[in-house]
Parts: sequence; C-alpha cells; structure tokens
Amino acid sequence: MNRCAQSGRIGWNALPALAMQYPDSVEFLYALGNEIKSVKFGLERIRALLRALGDPQLRFQVVHVAGTNGKGSTCAMIAAGVEAAGRSTALFTSPHLVEPTERIRIGGTDISQAAFLEVFEQVHQTAEAMVARGDLDMHPTYFETVTAMGFLAFARARVEWAVVEVGLGGRLDATNVVAPALTVVTPVDYDHEAWLGNSIEAIAREKAGILKTGVPALFSVQRPEAQAVLEAAAVDAGAKAHRSDEWRISGLETNPDGARFSLRRHRPLKIECPLRGAWQVENARVAAAALDLLNVDAGAIENGIRHVRWPGRLERVARRPDIFVDGAHNPAGCAALAGYIRASKGAHRTWLVFGAMRDKAISEMASLLFPLADEIILTAPAQSRALRPEALAEEAEHVASAPRIQIAHGFPEVMRTLQGAQPDDRVFIAGSLYLAGEAKAWFAAHKSQRAS
Repeated sequence: MNRCAQSGRIGWNALPALAMQYPDSVEFLYALGNEIKSVKFGLERIRALLRALGDPQLRFQVVHVAGTNGKGSTCAMIAAGVEAAGRSTALFTSPHLVEPTERIRIGGTDISQAAFLEVFEQVHQTAEAMVARGDLDMHPTYFETVTAMGFLAFARARVEWAVVEVGLGGRLDATNVVAPALTVVTPVDYDHEAWLGNSIEAIAREKAGILKTGVPALFSVQRPEAQAVLEAAAVDAGAKAHRSDEWRISGLETNPDGARFSLRRHRPLKIECPLRGAWQVENARVAAAALDLLNVDAGAIENGIRHVRWPGRLERVARRPDIFVDGAHNPAGCAALAGYIRASKGAHRTWLVFGAMRDKAISEMASLLFPLADEIILTAPAQSRALRPEALAEEAEHVASAPRIQIAHGFPEVMRTLQGAQPDDRVFIAGSLYLAGEAKAWFAAHKSQRAS
C-alpha cells in the first residue's frame, strides 16, 4: 500500500483506486498516532474540515458531556432515555475497547464497518484535498478525524439527537464545535494533568469550556473547588446552571448488580440502574436530570436508564469464577472500583489483574487496589506507553499486604494464570482501558465463557 508522509501529511496516494477495506481505514487512523500523545489542541482545523463537509454537526440537536469520570456511562444513559422517548438518537464516545466502530453508535447500535469505511473515505479525501490546497496545515489528528466521521455519520442517518462525549478537556477538544441544547459536566478529578493542568481548578476551567451562552448547563456533585469554578464559568458564559443534587434521592437500594431509588424535583421518577458500582447512582441521577431538562417524559427516562448497557465498566464477562472488566485508569476510577470490591467482598477470594500506562498515577492507583487483592497478576497492555509488569511489581511490594504476586506477559498468559482461580473467587481486570479492551476481545473470541 503506497503511503506518503511529507509536509506534516500522512495519507495514501490514489485512494479511490485502492479498493480500501475497513481494516485499512483503522490502520490509517492508528498511523496518525496515539490520540492522546498526538493531540493538538485548537478548533481551527476541525472547524475548517467540518465546513468543507457541510457542517454536519449542526444538523441535529446535541447534549455535550465533559468531565473526568462517569462521562461514558452518563452519556449512554442519556442516549438511552432520548431513544426511549421515540427520538432517533446517536452516541459519540471515546475511547473504544475493541473496535473503533464502538465510538459511533446510532439507535443503540455500533456503526457497521462498511458505514465506518464510507465516512472515513469522505473525511480523509476531503482532508487530503484541503492539505494539497493549503487550506489545512496537516492531516487532522486521529481524534479530529473520528470526530468528523461521527458527525458525518449522524447527519447521513438524519438523527434528531446526538449525545457527544468530550475526548480530552473540553475548551479546545475537537467536539467543542457543536451547538448544544444542553451541556453536562460529570465529576472533575485529576487525570491528564500534563494537558489540562495540575490543579482541580485548572482542570475544571478546561471542562467548563463547553458551556455556551443561553444553553442550560448541568453539573454533577463536584469537589468544592471544581464547583466554584464551574458556577463562575456559567455566570461568565451566560448559561443557566443546574446541579444534580436539585433532584433529591430517596429510598436508595443498592446491590452488586446495580441500584434503585426515587428522584424528585418537580416530578417523581423511579430509577433502576443496571450498571454496577455505587458511583453509578450519581451518574444515573445526572442522566435523569439531563433528560428531565430536555422535557423527556418520565416513562422514557425510567425505561431508558433501566435498559442501558455500557461495556467495560464493571462488566461481568464470565462466571465461576466471576470475572469483571473495569476501565478504571486513574485514581478516581480506582477509588470507585475499590469501593465496589470492599462493599461486595463477602467470603470471596479476590484476584486483581492490573496493567497501566506509564503516564498514570501508578502509586496512587496501586495503593487503592492492591491491598484489596488476595492474588495479583501484573501485566502490560499491548501499547508502547504501557508500564512493564516488573515495574508494577515494585509498587505491589510497597502497598500490598503480602498477596501472591505473579507476572503475565500478554493476555493469553493472564488467562492461563487465572486457571488457578476457584469457582467462588472473583476476578477484577483493571488499570487501563486498553487492558479492558484486550480482555473484551479475548472473551468475545471465547464466547462459551461469557456471561449474560
């Protein structure tokens, strides 16, 4: 395949003649570089590209969601509620776990590989022509390209609503070109400090960049310092701010498989959330509050949240032993997972499979999770940024209370090591969304071991 890379440009020559297939489009996107490491903040490039594509992002209503943790779950619940109300709905999230098609969902279903390829070719060819004319300084980044693809796919499908998750930050994120009907900020915490700032206030200011004049904003329960920044930003932007705790929770019942509770502001709602973990109660409240602000009827709110599915977040992928895949990849996410492990431990022996990227807060994540495990398997996702399991072992020795520590090189070796687990044990796979994706792919290829 003839690739060229010159003048900041990566592409294929004579693209239409190549009879591209879906794997080719994925290979090209990956060749653009890691979407975090190659991020180039600024909206000029994505705006120019979308303008050339006919501004597809302006052809549907948008709920725009930023935050550090809980964005994906909250987006999935909002989209499910809007869909339950009978409105054609799309969902744009990142990152993906197994296939990039997961990022672009229409009507609750991942875009097909054929449709993914179609929008990729249109976006890529448009970008290459713009680079050749000097209308773009370089080919759009991985995330910019996929963002444009998502918006184009939604416009082609003539969806009425799209729920759009911010990729990184908010103010200069490529998704921040939409004209939202509602903006939402889930809990703000530490993550990606190298790009967003080293304080909660700085990170909150970046997230608050999605607020728009005259557009209502909804904030989840926040750290006080983040709340102050968000509320001040709403005033500056001329956006009416709402807080999720305006919707009062009562009758809360939690169990290892979800929660149920009542919500009330100006009308009652009975919420049944099937997503595991105590933190999902707040995510469900935020989603219900967002849907309420969109004037979705109570039945649709309740039915949408009741039937939501969100993979890779405390998702049980096997039984006997129960194996859970969780995308916790920062201290806040690991603290939430630790809370679930403690609350549901009982007499079970706990196994932890852990792998993480080098640029994460490894010590803090390890101190939260490792002491809760009876057995620890350390591994590394198949990513260049992954920390070697031998380095993780040093952290484990400092914080774990004498569990057995084993090292596995690659996920197949992880599964061979897990053959030592007993049927009543529980296994948690965490530390990286990349690791979660590898686990999901492995279990998809071994469907007889999957759980419903």
